[in-house]
Amino acid sequence: MPYKYVKRLLDIITSFLGVIALIPITIIIKIAYILTGDLHSIFFIQPRIGKNGKIFKIIKYRSMAPHADRDLEKLLEKKEYQQQWKMFQKIDNDPRITKIGRFLRKSSIDEFPQFINVLLGHMSVVGPRPLIPGEIENHKGDAVKYQSVKPGVTGYWAMRIRSDKNSDYSERLKLEYFYIDNQSLALDGKIVFQTVGTVLKQKGAK
Repeated sequence: MPYKYVKRLLDIITSFLGVIALIPITIIIKIAYILTGDLHSIFFIQPRIGKNGKIFKIIKYRSMAPHADRDLEKLLEKKEYQQQWKMFQKIDNDPRITKIGRFLRKSSIDEFPQFINVLLGHMSVVGPRPLIPGEIENHKGDAVKYQSVKPGVTGYWAMRIRSDKNSDYSERLKLEYFYIDNQSLALDGKIVFQTVGTVLKQKGAK
């Protein structure tokens, strides 16, 4: 059976189990946020670029303050943050992250709702990181190649250098391109196995 069909079958089975697990996790996270006085939605929904450039809405548990996008504009007025964002598309010790959010990121639980995207066919369990519109163009990447496969909940870059602030965007793209050129069930299995190990060691995103 061709690789893409087996991969999709595994995606459906894995994401179905993941969505079932979301029910108790969601209840616990909602209660935790309520206890801190945060009554906003615990979900973060944002447009991302999928296969062949199709836009979809990614679903994650919210790890930042409710108005994080607006607060980012203020942060980027400072040169120290501008440089970090330009190089890594993230900010080290981001002040917008909530206390609960830091735990969600450290444990990678914030990524779990993406299993909904996998079940719907927007994403795969393994693939390049889903990008925001215009992101790869801003970094002069190969959009056609990047968008030739579905983005993933985890991927080769995420497995190799998770949370490595010294890895700039060009290095990230090289690793994502490597996966696209060499994707197989064996490589997918290796990525999933090592990602699980990384999560269990509490090396989640910062």
